[in-house]
Amino acid sequence: MTAPGRATWLDAFLDAHADELVAFRRQIHAHPELSGEEVETSAAVAARLEVAGLEPRILPEGTGVLCDVGEHGSDTPVVALRADLDALAMTDDKDVHYASQVPGVAHACGHDVHTTIVLGAGLALAQRLGDEGVDGGARLVFESAEETVPGGALDAIAAGAVDGVSAIYGLHCDPKLDTGQLGTRVGPISSAADMVHIELTGPGGHTARPHKTVDMVAVASPSGARAPRGGPVAGN
Repeated sequence: MTAPGRATWLDAFLDAHADELVAFRRQIHAHPELSGEEVETSAAVAARLEVAGLEPRILPEGTGVLCDVGEHGSDTPVVALRADLDALAMTDDKDVHYASQVPGVAHACGHDVHTTIVLGAGLALAQRLGDEGVDGGARLVFESAEETVPGGALDAIAAGAVDGVSAIYGLHCDPKLDTGQLGTRVGPISSAADMVHIELTGPGGHTARPHKTVDMVAVASPSGARAPRGGPVAGN
C-alpha cells in the first residue's frame, strides 16, 4: 500500500474507532489506579485486545500487559510501543463527567492517554500487518508503576518485554506543545528517576531570635552549604 493509501486507511480506521477510544480513555480516567495497583486497568486493556483476536499477557505481578501483533520470529524485526498505566496520588479537580471517582487518585500525567494511544495503535496494526504481508511485527508494552522507583519497567523486562525487539518507541503528553504538534527525539528523554532521603537536624529556635538557630529552608536549598547561620526561620 502506498503512503497516501495508508493515510486514507488510517483516517478510515480512526473514524470508525475514535468514539470507542475516547470512551476507553475516559473510562480509565474516571477509575485511576496507583502504581502497582493497576489491576482493573490492565484487565480492561487485555480484554479489548482479546476482542481483536490477539493474545495479551498480564504480567505475573497482576499488573502490566504485553501483547504481540503480527509475525514474530528469530529473523523478523519487531518494534515495541510502550505506554504506562498508573495514576498519581492527587485530587482530580476537573469539572467533567469522567473526572476521577477515586478520592485522592487522578490521571494527571496523561497515562490514560498514553495507554489509549498504544491500544489504538495495536488495534490498527492488528488489522494491517497481515493484510500487507509485512515481514515483522509489533509488541505492545503497557508498563505498570512508572511513577515509582525502581518502577514497573523491571517487571516488564523480566517478563520478556524487550526480548527480540529491534526498536522501542515511547510517547508522552507534553503541555509545552500545541495540540496537533508532535515532538521527537532519538534516545532517552525524561527517563531519570532517583529516590533521595535527606534528614536535616538543627537546634530549636524562634523567629524572634533567628541568630540563635538554623534556617532549615536555606540549608535544604541548592546553596544551603553556603547558608550563613541565623536569618529567617521557617516556623517557630
